[in-house]
This record gives sequence, C-alpha cells and structure tokens, in this order.
Amino acid sequence: MNSGVGKARGVLRSAPGPGVFHHARLPPPPVLATVIQHFWIVRWDLRGCPAQTRETLPHPNAHLVLEAGQARVHGVHTGRFISVLEGQGVVFGVKFRPGGFRPFLREPLSALRNRSVSLRELFGAEGDRLGPAVLSQQDDAAMVAVAVDFLTPHLPPVGEEVERVGRIVDGIARDRSVNTLDDLVAQWRTGKRALQRIFNEYVGVGPKWVISRYRMHEALERMEQDDGLEWARLALELGYFDQAHFIRDFKALVGCPPAEYWRRYRDG
Repeated sequence: MNSGVGKARGVLRSAPGPGVFHHARLPPPPVLATVIQHFWIVRWDLRGCPAQTRETLPHPNAHLVLEAGQARVHGVHTGRFISVLEGQGVVFGVKFRPGGFRPFLREPLSALRNRSVSLRELFGAEGDRLGPAVLSQQDDAAMVAVAVDFLTPHLPPVGEEVERVGRIVDGIARDRSVNTLDDLVAQWRTGKRALQRIFNEYVGVGPKWVISRYRMHEALERMEQDDGLEWARLALELGYFDQAHFIRDFKALVGCPPAEYWRRYRDG
C-alpha cells in the first residue's frame, strides 16, 4: 500500500517465499511535508517458515526507525541495506526528505553517515516512550498519528536551505539527463564547492554519490521493464564512460554483475 507516495525504488528483487508480509507507505500531513517524505511500516509472520533476506539500495535520506527494543535515527547508509526477517515482527519508519532531518540534528548530516543515534540522545526521555507508543498500535494510520503527534511539536524552524537542497535532490531523481556533477552545476548555476558543502551539511553525502545512486536505481527499473537490454548502451545512458565501469559499480553495490542480477529477476 503506497497511498500516493510514489513507487518504491532501489528494492532488490528476490524470489517470494512462504509467510505473510505487509508493507505500507503513507504520506505525511502538510505540517511535516517539508521535512518528511513518507512513513513506512513492515509487518511479517514467518512462524514455521525459514528466515528470509530483504535487500535495498541506499537512498540519500535519514530514517527514524522503531522496532522492538530499539528507537534510533539512521543517517545515509552508503552500502546496500540487508535485513534478515524471521519469526514475527513489525518495524515502523519515518523517511525524512533529503535535508529534512538537519533541523532536528542541529549539526551536519555527514556526522550520521553510516551510523545512527538513539532517540533518547535527540529528544531525551520522550524519545524512549515513542517506540512503545507507536508499536502498540495495530492500525497503520494509528501508528502514523502517534508519530505525527510526537514530531510536530518538536519540529524546529526549517530554513530555505533545507527546502532548496530537497528540490535539488528531487531534480536528480526525476531528471535522467543529470548524470554528472557538471550537469548539476549547469542546471542550478551553483559552483561545485558550494554544492558539495550544502550536500555534506544537509544530506550527509556528496552530490556525485546521490547522482550515482539514483542512476543505479534507474538501472534496476530498466531491468524490470526492458527484455532486450544492451549493457553498453545502458551504461552510456546512465553517464558511465564505458560498460566496464558500470559493471564494476553495479557489482560493488548490488553484490553481483548486472547480467546475473537480471537473470535472477527474470527467473524469479
């Protein structure tokens, strides 16, 4: 259930297994839309079934994640995210817009790159109470309502730079012609150093990394849609100098060459 938040991107496909899964993505209310992209909930029941692995490629977003015994905010994770699901459980998440968590953190988002911080460190004892309050709800909308009631009064002033960097990242995701840092500089008429500074401050990773990740998301989408992919042509369209560099980057991030992943997807 996406409820108008758009198609999920960067999900690595795997053969469906036994068990019951539920994945919902819900939009934020207008008061939080400047800083939150969407809320997400994952529930599973694998009792009596083997454990299952889920993998996703990284996004340039911070996430607030609530699960049994843990309540943390994770910065941008630069590698693919691997989760092993077993038994029965639920995870609730808040996906912040690029730059959207900077007002809450009050320091550069690069400080959270590949690491996380507890809600207690950010919000004191109130942070400890949010996880049980949200996870005790049985309805997705009720879970979101509890999180909204917590985050709204804690929302600091959001400056113009937060909104600007969000628009820049949105543009990278939508505009397939932006494949290099030079493309971004020309589009926004901003110097390379200035872009690198604001991305380090508000996103947590550099603009080149963001461009590369979104182009890799696009590669996955093309594999799902096109039965006659030519790897050399795809590499050039994604801004790579040649096919070898694309294959190298794909394997490093996804864990296997693109042709192997494509076969797994088609066979699954």
